[in-house]
Amino acid sequence: MSAREFDLIVIGAGAVGENVADRAVQGGLTVALVEAELVGGECSYWACMPSKALLRAGAAVRDAADVDGAAQAITGPIDPLGVLRRRDAIVHDWDDASQVAWVDGAGIELIRGHARFTGPKALAVTAADGTVTELRATHAVTVSTGSAALLPDVPGLREAAPWTSRDATSVKSIPASLAILGGGVVGCEMATAYASLGCAVTLLSRGPLLSNLEPVAGEAVTASLRRLGVDVRIGAEAAAVQRGEHGVVVELKDDSTGGSTVTADELLVAIGRTPRTGDLGLEAIGLTPGDWLTVDDTLRVEGFDWLYATGDVNHRALLTHQGKYQARAAGDVIAARALGRPVDDAPWGRHVATADAEAVPQVTFTDPEVASVGLTEAAARRAGYDIRVVDYELGWVAGASALADHYEGHARAVIDASREVLIGVTFVGRNVSEMLQAATIAIVGEVPLKRLWHAVPAYPTLNEVWLRLLETDGRGTA
Repeated sequence: MSAREFDLIVIGAGAVGENVADRAVQGGLTVALVEAELVGGECSYWACMPSKALLRAGAAVRDAADVDGAAQAITGPIDPLGVLRRRDAIVHDWDDASQVAWVDGAGIELIRGHARFTGPKALAVTAADGTVTELRATHAVTVSTGSAALLPDVPGLREAAPWTSRDATSVKSIPASLAILGGGVVGCEMATAYASLGCAVTLLSRGPLLSNLEPVAGEAVTASLRRLGVDVRIGAEAAAVQRGEHGVVVELKDDSTGGSTVTADELLVAIGRTPRTGDLGLEAIGLTPGDWLTVDDTLRVEGFDWLYATGDVNHRALLTHQGKYQARAAGDVIAARALGRPVDDAPWGRHVATADAEAVPQVTFTDPEVASVGLTEAAARRAGYDIRVVDYELGWVAGASALADHYEGHARAVIDASREVLIGVTFVGRNVSEMLQAATIAIVGEVPLKRLWHAVPAYPTLNEVWLRLLETDGRGTA
């Protein structure tokens, strides 16, 4: 059987793979998009979108409860079934028909099945019915298979059938109790969501929550989770796990008390991610299955002139929006190289993903939200920057009192003192996610502080904190 040929083959039809394929088609290439599950991928069906659906009802009720007049209108608890119905609508009941229609309309050929490399630029795609399609790329192959939940090597853990993030976001009913292993973004968001839905939650974390962010963020989220009724245990590490007739029992390592246990109906493991490269046939092209794929700024895999990797699988920035950013760069550069055009010939500049280094925006949708971009104070110092750090309480801004009766929040700016530009901003508070793009523009655009003074924030909004940060910095350096 002769192989079907395309200029570019993209493995993985999530948000990242779709964007690679779309940009390459717009650049003049023929593209095959291979997907073993749902077109739209993790973000659409098991991560970003369903998790935010689970979180929204609780956030809306808490917002209303903090405004006199609105608080009196709240007459009952959140309806978990209503939340799950809305989640189901947002994920289209895990039906990808609309995404498939978009792929067809974009001029991309969708091939269903599991892809494995059989050699350089060659793939075998096995469909659900066992039929195999041989594919060959004339120019490039892009791996956009994403990542999966990491299960640590804890005795009994796999046998206990724990939840991963996929299970937590696609659940059909809310358990009475849930234990969560991990204090990162997924663990904190799911603790917030499930506590809001009436579940008794125990959050087990080896270190401070959200430890990759500014300390004030983890401290605020820890306090908020405890107010929601979550049993937050810092310094807790699982020694063994077993599932019995009364649920899942987690035995903890606890040097101070000689060990303790936590029992819950379900256990969610949220301690990290692992690349989806274990069953791609990477050995056929000289790579190690299960490894992350290291790339340059054009997203080309080191040691290859035809292989690219975009999104989580390259371990640069495990965020959907950064993966889509990489995808746009990769699709353009693949088309440019294939058609002999200059790599710099792009409508938005060079085909490179430089913002993955020190200008990554991220929102953690807890209560309070944490919106951050760029470097934390600790990261900036490790990188050798000469910095100033400016802090301001968001609750002091007039817009905060208009938003809620008891607003608590914090803003931090990290300034490169040698260039007088921002290199990091963190906001902690309700509804701060919508403030993040301004900070991202300031950092990516390297806007001088003296110019930021002329970006006047509207009154009364939370954005007035930009003026307060500049004033505070000016007083500190005058």
